[in-house]
Amino acid sequence: MSDPIFDVAVVGGGMAGLSAAFELQQRGNTVRVLDAGPRAGGVVLTDRFNGWTVDGGPDSLLVQKPGAVTLCKELGIADRLQSTLMPRTAYVLRDGRLHPLVEGSFLGFPLSASALVRSSLFSWPGKIRMALEAAVPARASQEDEAISAFVRRRFGEEATTYLADPLLAGIHAGDADRLSAHALFPRLVQAERTTGSVLRAFRALRTQPSPKGAFASLPGGTAELVEALTGALAPGTLTCNARVTGMRRSDTFVLDHGNGSTTSRAVILAIPAYAAARLLSPFSEQIATLCRSIPYASTATVAFGYRREQIAHPLNGTGFVVPRVEPCPLLAGTWVSSKWPGRAPDGHALLRGFLGGGRDPHRLDAPDNELIRTAREALSTLLGIEGDPLFSRLYRWTRRSPQYEVGHLGKVRAIEAGLAEFSGIFVTGSGFRSIGIPDCITDGRETATRAGAFAVEHQQS
Repeated sequence: MSDPIFDVAVVGGGMAGLSAAFELQQRGNTVRVLDAGPRAGGVVLTDRFNGWTVDGGPDSLLVQKPGAVTLCKELGIADRLQSTLMPRTAYVLRDGRLHPLVEGSFLGFPLSASALVRSSLFSWPGKIRMALEAAVPARASQEDEAISAFVRRRFGEEATTYLADPLLAGIHAGDADRLSAHALFPRLVQAERTTGSVLRAFRALRTQPSPKGAFASLPGGTAELVEALTGALAPGTLTCNARVTGMRRSDTFVLDHGNGSTTSRAVILAIPAYAAARLLSPFSEQIATLCRSIPYASTATVAFGYRREQIAHPLNGTGFVVPRVEPCPLLAGTWVSSKWPGRAPDGHALLRGFLGGGRDPHRLDAPDNELIRTAREALSTLLGIEGDPLFSRLYRWTRRSPQYEVGHLGKVRAIEAGLAEFSGIFVTGSGFRSIGIPDCITDGRETATRAGAFAVEHQQS
């Protein structure tokens, strides 16, 4: 009996790859998912023990982008979605003190004059410069530019230091001087193009923040979505510990891996761009070189459990970000048990600190115990923590944060154009067009639609 020929083989069992497989299955295509690791989910990982629920990677789903919420509805878990607890205040560290982002802000930028006046984060000269944004002429050039260049041009130096660097670039674990405004914040770029002013454009929208907040999660952490998604796949669809070592093509594709080989009519590469480069190199070294040119940063998440009485800070919000000008080794910190219900036992607090990223690339050269100590000391200083934590857990994410640097969109267009010459190979995932769980889901499903259609057409021809 010959081995089956699948319509599509998906390489990579992260959120994009699993979503692609789910979409293919929904459309009636046969699919096999091959993942190199011992579990599915990629950077989506949750540990649950003794009343604690600890996300090692992303802990939320952005509601504004509907991909994740829609998938939760289809999986029958939408009724389990939780909103962030009140207050939803986020903070920025300046001069050793945590300053709240005032209500009435968009991406940290105060939209109204009253919100700007209330902010303790900016000096009066900084506030005046930000208020003058509406008078700054729109940039004539359509070329890509760095996040820092965009914000400095429109809002001034203080906004660049205390918003663009820690907040806009920080959520992508990147360097504001290198990350692309066009790729990561197209709404800001479009606002300038259409109205000549970011503030004017977003004031005109008059959108009221949702009473449920901008983010959602699940009681069992974000891994609950992975568990529901893998549970919805047909038995035998997902194979872990199956690193694909080579890909070749005759009439169909053959993927060699640790468990043998898999044959398919189409292939979706839902893996980091540098990993895709290795498999694409025999087909086109030019495409492989483009994939290798997409940089990745390494980060670490360090989680700590404390008795609430050990922490002097009221933890009245979701957490904080750290500008690079501050003498603090953290990129950010999250007050998890103040952000989500049920993440810590009663009378306890769960905290997370983040290290590394594009602006601190050598931080993760340190051993585990040093990273844990660094994060613990920084959090203790900022939050007034006394005594030892009840537990600490370190999660290393080596080369798992793609950096959409200036020119990224052009690279992706060139990769897609090159792949068009090799019918049946598709790429998806965070290294190419989607950062964050909702975008990975949406892009994975859209890519699956195209790959599935190709497979059916190829079978019939």
